[in-house]
Amino acid sequence: MDYNTKLATSANKVKNIVCMGLDPVLSVLPYEELDGLSRIRKYMENLFEAMKKAGLCPAAFKPNIGYYSILDRPRQGRFDGSLALAHVLDMLESFFPGIPVILDSKRGDIAKSSLNYANEAFSCWNADSVTVSPYMGTDSVSPFSFPEKGIYVLDRTSNPGGADLQNRLMLDSVDEKETYPLYMAVAHTIVRWSEGKPGYGAVVGATNMKELEDIAGYFAGKNIAMLIPGVGSQGGSAEEVMAALRRASYDVSIARINSSSGLTHPWKKAPAPKDWTSSCLFGLEKLISEAGI
Repeated sequence: MDYNTKLATSANKVKNIVCMGLDPVLSVLPYEELDGLSRIRKYMENLFEAMKKAGLCPAAFKPNIGYYSILDRPRQGRFDGSLALAHVLDMLESFFPGIPVILDSKRGDIAKSSLNYANEAFSCWNADSVTVSPYMGTDSVSPFSFPEKGIYVLDRTSNPGGADLQNRLMLDSVDEKETYPLYMAVAHTIVRWSEGKPGYGAVVGATNMKELEDIAGYFAGKNIAMLIPGVGSQGGSAEEVMAALRRASYDVSIARINSSSGLTHPWKKAPAPKDWTSSCLFGLEKLISEAGI
């Protein structure tokens, strides 16, 4: 099964296009008495059990590798973060089989190095897809094209600083009087890279609806998956995203609307409330209702 088919299958199974970011901030999690590895493991296990009991299942999960690797101390022989991520991935397979896992690592380098990063994501971690930077071009991105795996190329990101480069205007190579933003040039490039190679997608933030709708309209019918961060704490609206995708005639079953801290620790600051699972489930249920299909 190719990656986009897996996306559509899982979305139709759970009737939503929510992607749940799994980015544990150790300082705000419950179980303060435990070490980092045990704390993350117990927290995630209890969260997944509560989700399963409540019948709440998103259509993808997205752990950001940096939130785990920061706990590693390799020169001291400690790999708590890597072990925590391994436990989380194992639990996802057990609790939510068939739901895609996106490893958010934003890799990109010369070809041989990119192939190492691709093997890290797909062979070491057995993720279904990975986020990739397009800055170094085709020989940097193409090594991530693995059978049945997905590649989300950073296009128009949700962070404020994304505009520094992504919104720079470029002259059209044919009509030099016409200009378009760099993010549209990246969108065109992603489509070109995807020819004959399924699994290509784009990261497009939810913090500017006009830009998102323009990109979605261009991708419509081209089988380009969209990963859409920025909903929740960054100010994006899932309902507005859904409306924009539908206006653009984009296949919503291969889109994923991501929220991370708003779902996993919406209290933001320590200490975690005693009924912390209820806070998480409330946010997840709301997002699933807004991003239902």
